[in-house]
Amino acid sequence: MREYLFMALIAAAVTYLLVPLVRRFAIRIGAMPEVRDRDVHTTPIPRLGGLAMYGGLVAGLLTASQLENTGKTLAEAEGHPVTALLVAGGIITLTGFLDDWWGMDAFIKLGGQIAAAGVLVYSGLRLTYIPLPKDWGGSLSLDYPLSTIITILIVVVAINAINFVDGLDGLAAGIVCISAMAIWAYSILLKQSISGDRIATTAAIASVLIGACLGFLPHNFHPAKIFMGDTGAMLIGLVLASSFVTVTPVDPTVIENMNRFGVLIPLLIPAALLVLPLVDLITAVVRRTSQGLSPFAPDRGHLHHRLLDIGHSQRSSVLIMYAWTFLFAFGIVAMSVAAVPVMLFPIAVVLAVVVLVAMAAPRWRGRGGAHAAQGKHPSDDDGPPTGPMPPVLPADDEATRQVRRPAMPPTQERATAEGQPVIPAFPRSS
Repeated sequence: MREYLFMALIAAAVTYLLVPLVRRFAIRIGAMPEVRDRDVHTTPIPRLGGLAMYGGLVAGLLTASQLENTGKTLAEAEGHPVTALLVAGGIITLTGFLDDWWGMDAFIKLGGQIAAAGVLVYSGLRLTYIPLPKDWGGSLSLDYPLSTIITILIVVVAINAINFVDGLDGLAAGIVCISAMAIWAYSILLKQSISGDRIATTAAIASVLIGACLGFLPHNFHPAKIFMGDTGAMLIGLVLASSFVTVTPVDPTVIENMNRFGVLIPLLIPAALLVLPLVDLITAVVRRTSQGLSPFAPDRGHLHHRLLDIGHSQRSSVLIMYAWTFLFAFGIVAMSVAAVPVMLFPIAVVLAVVVLVAMAAPRWRGRGGAHAAQGKHPSDDDGPPTGPMPPVLPADDEATRQVRRPAMPPTQERATAEGQPVIPAFPRSS
């Protein structure tokens, strides 16, 4: 336990100390784009915070490899997880860096994500089976080609889900940190009954990820001094996905007597941790394609935008999504080991959704409702009003940008031009 805490502290300290250096570097090279229509901040803020997070990840993993117990486990683990994560993380960090600095085509960025996932698979960090109950025919063993495809798919979906949800100060880092805490807790529970390198590897990966996120959050929580950008969002999505793959025991029968949900729990845990980013990802794709747009086309319809639109501040919106992620993730972990009926799982899902809807309602946005915003502290400035987006007009059609006013009678128009008050003429009654 102390080793996990130590590697998390190392990752947090290195990340925290690197952020100011990375911020100056981002400003120097101009990696702080202009404010876009869908953004909620009002001034350009440097990106590339993911470079500091990668530095923390490297420091944490190298520290873990030198510890007495964890280091021995990682050295004997199949696939050399430390080397695999350093190389895969380097690829995805470089991809995100180029995208944050110069901009990158979506399909080229997807190629970088697949390449990073391919490194994990090549190193042995892959899903070896799909856990299914005995009533469904038992767990399905995966051959190498099918295992490769499914593992890459899981990694790419997790990367993009985290990238999609990264829209408010501290949101992505906090959600991933909570998810890593839940996966760490579950791996520790498994480790008490299962001896294996994969479970210890999961705990180490989750610990380092927790540290990197905690080290970055003081600089990123509202008002943010730096953004992680695609550099950081894709990196922490990759590391989180790798923990999903390694937490699955090699032999599915060893967990049948441990979890109330049987062998299905390795599927339910990742789904619970990623449910919020996945909902945002799926709704965004459906929304954009139904409008005839590309699934990668940016817009302002994400869940966090909707929370802002109904009156929540940035901080309250982020805390609402933190609370929901914590409730759902740790609720599933607790139910997986507690003596509760399996039917409580769908009930917990419904309750979690109800809590999210209730907390997102306008009446929960603070004392005094909309009037409370008049007396809020200046340091809680949430940027410009976040109402419905105006239609985007062609840039070359300047005439369409003029506000059209109803035509006035010549006498009224002349009087207005002369600065005289306009007295409307009413028809005389006969």
